[in-house]
Amino acid sequence: MPNTDFIFANADSITDYLAVGGDLDEHTELALKQAAELADHAHITHVLDVRLEAKEDLWTQFAAVKYRWDGIDDAGQQVPARWFERVTDWAERAIQDGGTVYAHCHMGINRGPSAGFAILLRHGWDPIDAIDAIRAARPQAFVAYAEDALSWHLARTHTNSSDRLAADDRLAAWRRANPMDVGRAIRNGGHDEGGWAA
Repeated sequence: MPNTDFIFANADSITDYLAVGGDLDEHTELALKQAAELADHAHITHVLDVRLEAKEDLWTQFAAVKYRWDGIDDAGQQVPARWFERVTDWAERAIQDGGTVYAHCHMGINRGPSAGFAILLRHGWDPIDAIDAIRAARPQAFVAYAEDALSWHLARTHTNSSDRLAADDRLAAWRRANPMDVGRAIRNGGHDEGGWAA
């Protein structure tokens, strides 16, 4: 895992081709610093914004960065397979072209990390290795829609029913072994202040 320390951006690198996190600050001066840090320091070439509630116009100032908005709500709903297919298709093309993707939502707790999880699955990662890597890099990531992403992935890879059940059981066991206080993460604005276990 890359060791990218961000000073301004609410972001964490998962691999050399994927980072996840939160949105840019509403204050333009700080937002510009965050965007520049992502583009220049982390070499982000593609930004995947998965917030339903907003779009970021600031990326138009960074000609080398491709921006995609594909927002969903963060209300605990079931995320449809077609959404995972769309966002990972875009991200996988970016990665295959040598790009680095930043998948983000508002706080970087659920939607952005869930999109990142799906991107890793599509890129060939084992589900537990993928969610472990996200949580290791970003302890405040709950990845609430990982189960939906896993269902999408198992269907698209034509996994048989017994292997699907085994994969679901592995993810459920991971959840039990790695509890998290989501309320605390939200109260902290998606920033890691240490000790996320419930």
